[in-house]
Amino acid sequence: MLINTKYIRNFAIIAHINHGKSTLADRFIQFCGGLYKRDFKDQVLDSLDIERKRGITIKSQTVRLLYNNKKGNKYMINLIDTPGHVDFIYEVSRSLYACEGALLIIDSSQGIEAQSLTNFYTALKRGLKIIPVVNKIDLPQSNPKNTIENIKKTFNIKTSVCCISSKVGLGIKILIENLIKYIPSPYGNPFNVFKALIIDSWFTKYLGVISLIRIFDGTIKKGDKIMIKSTGRSWYIKALGFFTPNRCLACKLSAGEVGFIVAGIKDIQGAPSGDTITHAKKANNVQVLKGFKKINSKIFYGVYPENIKDFKQLSNVIEKLSLNDASLNYTPENSNYYGCGFRIGFLGKLHLEIIKERIEREYGIKLITTIPTVKYKIKFKNGKIEYIYDPSKMPENYKLFKIYEPIVLARIIVPKEFVGKVIKECIKNRGKQIDMVLIKNYIKLIYELPMSEVITNFFNRLKSVSKGYASLDYEVSRYKKYKLVRLDILINNNRIEALTRIVPFDKAYKKGQSFVDKIKNLLSKQLFDIKINAVAYKKIIAKSKIKALRKNVTAKCYGGDITRKKKLIEKQKEGKKLMKKNGNIVLNKNILCSLLN
Repeated sequence: MLINTKYIRNFAIIAHINHGKSTLADRFIQFCGGLYKRDFKDQVLDSLDIERKRGITIKSQTVRLLYNNKKGNKYMINLIDTPGHVDFIYEVSRSLYACEGALLIIDSSQGIEAQSLTNFYTALKRGLKIIPVVNKIDLPQSNPKNTIENIKKTFNIKTSVCCISSKVGLGIKILIENLIKYIPSPYGNPFNVFKALIIDSWFTKYLGVISLIRIFDGTIKKGDKIMIKSTGRSWYIKALGFFTPNRCLACKLSAGEVGFIVAGIKDIQGAPSGDTITHAKKANNVQVLKGFKKINSKIFYGVYPENIKDFKQLSNVIEKLSLNDASLNYTPENSNYYGCGFRIGFLGKLHLEIIKERIEREYGIKLITTIPTVKYKIKFKNGKIEYIYDPSKMPENYKLFKIYEPIVLARIIVPKEFVGKVIKECIKNRGKQIDMVLIKNYIKLIYELPMSEVITNFFNRLKSVSKGYASLDYEVSRYKKYKLVRLDILINNNRIEALTRIVPFDKAYKKGQSFVDKIKNLLSKQLFDIKINAVAYKKIIAKSKIKALRKNVTAKCYGGDITRKKKLIEKQKEGKKLMKKNGNIVLNKNILCSLLN
């Protein structure tokens, strides 16, 4: 039986981190009877162990619910719970392509924060119907009236604002009635040529690639032969269904529905996210769906296994994770100190921490990560342009090229009393103010900041000066020319590539001296002198020295001729000269990890 699209509603829940998205999803599932009471648990859609441990949503999750409204009509509601942290914005943008509407959740005790604005504008660009929802109205410190005024002023939304408490279930029924009333039903005809968009894909050992799809036209059933448009390969549907949130098999899926398909695809990249699926016989008549925009990585880390034997397994794991993570770009690389590994692009530091923890927890591979870097643009005098993300690859002849660094447009929302301290922090990090907007008791600051400054603990410093109240959201806007230099660390005249970094010319001495002092404290004394130099512009800008260990070779001489003692001392001098010439300092992995933290 085909479902009339008139009675289907597809929507996402979007919000800033910790504003109650997952808890609201729990209440929807409880209210609509998606699970038996014995099967229910808090954060039911957070399927990863790391999500429960950290209390945040990392992966978007979908669930199909059934609801009978006041008029007695039965509606199919496809709900998508999305992450709130800025590092997982690609999950939000991907989820919104499966929806016609979105619930924008605002915590009434915290008000509008930076990621709330970003998610709002992302949904607005998609043309979705947005329903603002004020959550946590049961808290003593909540201020719903003030929050509603701020929402109307900031977002210019004419739709009535719903006030709820997702924790105790207050206002949930009214919210469901409103989303059925205001969010439009999906377009599409179940009798047209089949056409669907892959929202997400993941790989399992026994089933192969499982694809979560949104059907825009037509109908698909078990046994149908489909084609993945980007690869041109055809497959037979072995199973299909939907999540309630339990996996449920179905006979068919039609226009407007969101569900999953299994086609026995064993190639990890056989069904990439954002691709179009259609029936194999009529593939030539179907145009590729626009799909969602791929988000480029913002920061790059070198990622290496502690045990070189784990490299092959690490390669397979990263390939699996990149299947449903559009921002995870990686290229193999070799290091003299770490061995074989990958240079991987992430959206932020939290994104790295989550991926690293997942690999270590789920696959048992211990990892080493290097200093974070960004992608720099190098323009040579002959007009050639190159992009580098490995500092050691930066040319040394500065006369032959100009270097440009990525600049981000940062939106910072902070209470009035902390504005001065936040501005000082931005100026300290080479920021340029673009705009300042008053939102009731808050100020929205818009700054241009070098991305290299933003990724080095800027957010933590921002939280520190604002006592935790400031929120940050940013996106790469352009490249800007700046006087940057390559800072090399030399130990006994040997360059340590793993410690090379790109720094502003005016900060090179300070950073070089700091790094030299840190290395001196970590290295142990040897039987020869160790020279530590920081080099920029082919000049030593900071240096230090670890004096050799002294051994009293004459201690065994209790008397006798003085010439015997002199011979021993001369022999020691010759030995030290030889050690100084041939001695080599090898930084073990523990020391390198200490230097990179």
